[in-house]
Order: sequence, then structure tokens, then C-alpha cells
Amino acid sequence: MLLKKSAQRAAGLLFFTLILLFLICASIVFGYTNTSWKMAVDSFLAYNGSNEHIILQTVRLPRALIAASVGASLAVAGVIMQTLTKNPLASPSVFGINAGAGFAVVLAVTLFSVNSLTAYSWLAFTGAAAASFGVYAIGSLGREGLTPMKLTLAGAAVAALFSSLTQGLLVLNEAALDQVLFWLAGSVQGRKLEMLKSVFPYLAAGWILSFVLAGKLNLLSMGDDVARGLGVQVGLVKGIAALSVILLAGGAVAVSGPIAFVGIIIPHITRAIAGIDHRWVIPYSAVMGAILLLLADIAARYIIMPQEVPVGVMTALIGTPFFIFIARKGFNSK
Repeated sequence: MLLKKSAQRAAGLLFFTLILLFLICASIVFGYTNTSWKMAVDSFLAYNGSNEHIILQTVRLPRALIAASVGASLAVAGVIMQTLTKNPLASPSVFGINAGAGFAVVLAVTLFSVNSLTAYSWLAFTGAAAASFGVYAIGSLGREGLTPMKLTLAGAAVAALFSSLTQGLLVLNEAALDQVLFWLAGSVQGRKLEMLKSVFPYLAAGWILSFVLAGKLNLLSMGDDVARGLGVQVGLVKGIAALSVILLAGGAVAVSGPIAFVGIIIPHITRAIAGIDHRWVIPYSAVMGAILLLLADIAARYIIMPQEVPVGVMTALIGTPFFIFIARKGFNSK
């Protein structure tokens, strides 16, 4: 029976991976500039320098790869956070990690005129780490210690704090507003492949750490005491898991800006499909997170064409009802 389940899960993962590959190709083909599947193939096999080929190679290909990488990273970060905190609402956006990373980048742009891609990456990681530690410290206060409700409230407070500070900086420096406003809405439009290259090593490190920790996360999900009894070094595993979240969320924000709700939606969907084994939940989440962001980005091109809706707005439209549903279901059951 176990083998059969594993075969079914493997087949399902392959199926969704094929959908992901199709959507990457569709993201390259579809958009305001009229192009075809044949034209896209020709741009790789027989590049002729035409306007269409330039758009396919330098605009849409990076955009598709960035959307897939960011979606996968945010989804995996959401899985890890929900497991560590035992909170169904945990995600980089809800717990203020996206806001912290975004604030660090805006601070550097507005006050110090930083425009280095590498600097953006490290600043985003620093902001993500500061937000993570802040949420954990605030949520741990009091006699009850760390609880899902306190973590959610702490995350909301930290997110509000960093968002307010970000808006204050932009009011003080209107010139920087135009530079970062679209980025703050969360978007993969206009991003160059060099931006992905600068953060990809960190994203890849976060993915690898999450895959390595999958078995340990299964044990942690049963409770810290049970995990310790089974020989898990709980503190070490949680520390490495937190590092992977910072790498994934910080890297994603550095390249695309804060994109909300992917880390909430996808973990719940993947558990419904693949079960609770993190050895399957994590790869499923990576693939389906990429699918969600690609779908949102493709749809964003057509809603108010020729203008585009930032993909962060699209994920918010999708994620807000889902967030309310999970919040009511999660906390009403307690």
C-alpha cells in the first residue's frame, strides 16, 4: 500500500511538473506584444534580432524564470513556517518577513541611494532575519510562551511596523517613491535575468536545506518532546529551518518585492493532495507555488491591457478569501 501511495504521489508530482513547464512556455509566449509558439521556438533556435525575438529573450524568459523561482521559494518557506510554529496562517507575508525585507531595501534606496543587486540581496536577508527574530521574541513573551495566536498577532504587529516605516521613508524621499513603488507592490515585470542570478545561489541553498530537513520536519510536526525522544536535535533543526526561511523569503523579496499569500495558500493545497509527509509536501509545494505565481502573472497581463496589474495584487485577490477561510477554520477549531 505504501509503495502504491508513493507511486501515486510521484505520478502526481510529475503531472504538476509538466504543467509547470507548460506555464513557463506560456509565460514566454503570451503578452501584449503578439508572438506565437513558433516564434518563441525560433528565438532560441534561429535568433534573428527582431523586436519580437528580443522581447522573448530579454523580457519574457527572465520574467517566467523569476516567477517560477519566487513562487517556489515563498511556498516552501510557508510550509516550513507552518510546521515550526504549528500555525495554519504562518507565511512570510503574515509574519512580517516580507515587510522586513522590503523595509531594509527601501531604507537603503531612500537614504543611501543603493542600487547594487548584490546589496539588495543582503539587505533583504538582513530585513527578513530582523523581522523573524522580532516576531519570535514578541510571540514568546508572557507566561504561556509561544502560541499560534500570539505568533500571528506578533507577525501582524511587526508587519504593520515595517510597513509604516517604509511608507514614512517614501514620504520623506519622493524621488525614491517612483523607483520602488512598483517593486513594493510585488512584481516580476521588468526584472532582468541578472537579478535572478544574483539571488539564485541563496534560493537554491534554501531549497536544498528544506529538502534535507524534510524527514526531521515530520518528527517536529508531532511535537518537540516526541522529536527529542526520537533523537532529533530540536534547537539545531529549528535554527537550520529558520535559516532556510530567511534565505527563501529574503531572496524572493530581493528580486520581486513583497508578494503575499503564496506561502499560505500552497501548503494547504499540497497537504490535501500529497498528505502530511514533508518529503512530498515540500517538492509539491515548490512546483505548485511556481504554478500559482506563473498563472497570476499571465492573468495580470490581460486584465487592464495594455497596462499590467502587479502580480502581488493578483495573489492578494486570490489569497485574501483563502486567508479568511483558514483563519476561521483554524481558530474556531481550538
